[in-house]
Amino acid sequence: MTVSSHDTPDLPHPVDQRPPLGRLIILGLQHVLAMYAGAVAVPLIVGGALIQAGQFNAGDLHHLVVADLFVAGIASVVQSVGLWRFGAKLPLMQGVSFVAVAPMISIGSEHGVTAIYGSVIVTGVVMILVAPLFAKIVRYFPPLVTGTIITVVGLSLLSVAAGWVFNGSAAESDRGTTQNFLLAVIALVVVILIHRFAPPAFRSLAVLGGIIVGTVVGQFLGATDWSQVGPAEWVGVPTPFQFGAPTFEIASILTMVLVGLVIMTETTGDIIAIGDVVKKPVDAKTLSDGLRADGLST
Repeated sequence: MTVSSHDTPDLPHPVDQRPPLGRLIILGLQHVLAMYAGAVAVPLIVGGALIQAGQFNAGDLHHLVVADLFVAGIASVVQSVGLWRFGAKLPLMQGVSFVAVAPMISIGSEHGVTAIYGSVIVTGVVMILVAPLFAKIVRYFPPLVTGTIITVVGLSLLSVAAGWVFNGSAAESDRGTTQNFLLAVIALVVVILIHRFAPPAFRSLAVLGGIIVGTVVGQFLGATDWSQVGPAEWVGVPTPFQFGAPTFEIASILTMVLVGLVIMTETTGDIIAIGDVVKKPVDAKTLSDGLRADGLST
């Protein structure tokens, strides 16, 4: 990577300059919309699976979403601004990785949501500690290995999605199952069409588009329930230990630490890609600081 010609002793690098407030708001909203669908989908998938497993209360699902968005916002600020040795100081949106979905469902289904929190906390600490070393050795991780792991994790989620589409609740009729399948096909087609034909700036909104269109169609088919929307709070703040004190299971911790290493590889790719886009060199220190922030937000 080369240093931009904009770099001069008198002017800060373009990525460190501050646009007008109006433009900042528009660009910020665009970034939020781009990461919102993925950020919300993860707690909905994990929470829904744990509800089916009898390990979670459906009424508490919104707490997962609130905590998810709250931490994602703070983590994005830390990555962009930088606090001491935490943060890459690049315009990096810190969202949620789908890589951890299947392991979290497995851990939560057996040990409950508190075991998920315990294993994630330990993983975050490990990520912070190994960040400097990982920043130096990540070049030896071939894309084939990490790509295969991510693919396997994604395929393992197919059973969860199929369960939602075809199983439903015990009281659900055959008509309800057919309706669910129709909605799933519509949402999938919308996601594919947006990702395939939409302008590049809108392709990251494909999942959100599928959710919106599927919900609208579901409303016409009578498949939606808005009874909990009215009483819901407009602003939510996560409560520490909402589901109880974290519990620490050795097997769960080891599993999540391995997942954390894969996520660190993802984050490394994100940091390098963003650095290339804004034409700001990314060295080992920048990678290390970005990975520390990733561990802190975990």
